[in-house]
Amino acid sequence: MGQATILVVDDERKIRSLVRPYLERAGYAVLEAASGQDALASAMRTTPDLVLLDLMLPDIPGEEVARSLRKVSDVPIVMLTAKAAEDERIDGLELGADDYVVKPFSPRELVARLEAVLRRARGATASEVRSFGSGALTLDPAAREVRADGEVVTLTRSEFDLLAALAREPGRVSSRFELITRVQGYDHEGYERTVDAHVKNLRRKLGDDPRQPRFVGTVTGVGYKLLVPADP
Repeated sequence: MGQATILVVDDERKIRSLVRPYLERAGYAVLEAASGQDALASAMRTTPDLVLLDLMLPDIPGEEVARSLRKVSDVPIVMLTAKAAEDERIDGLELGADDYVVKPFSPRELVARLEAVLRRARGATASEVRSFGSGALTLDPAAREVRADGEVVTLTRSEFDLLAALAREPGRVSSRFELITRVQGYDHEGYERTVDAHVKNLRRKLGDDPRQPRFVGTVTGVGYKLLVPADP
């Protein structure tokens, strides 16, 4: 696979100095940026494998940096934030982040979280293209491409993984805990709201009306299921 490169974006030098040696000992190449503008320029120039993004930057809010990155790239984004409120963290996930870590943090836990995101980003899934609902929805795991009614739908890695998890058994209800374990790779704090945020994004991108969904249905108090059957 080669050495993965992680772009660490934080205006606090002490945070970058704390994180860098742990990542390098884990075998990663590390790039640094102290502002939003520098982060965007570095991401465009170097195409890192993952971006660790602080939300409190001196020039551009981290949320705006994430939004700009999502317009041009599906690079995994892990938000680093001092915002402990759950609603604020969910807002970050709705912007397309793959995970978040709250300050103060354990450097070892941070590395483990980043490695989990990278494993999912690089992980292989079944290679065959699958079709659902007489071709209304198709998933190509090898290309990580989704089409709804023939149109390509651009999803983040977490959104794709969530849809792929539902597509393994169409019609079967998956609990939020089960889905976040498959998508994040571990028991995730605030998992119910995290899954709900990803489903909200997924429905919006699929053109799915949450009141009368075609593709992703809600089972109140339990979780979600794929509504369209697999094509023979």
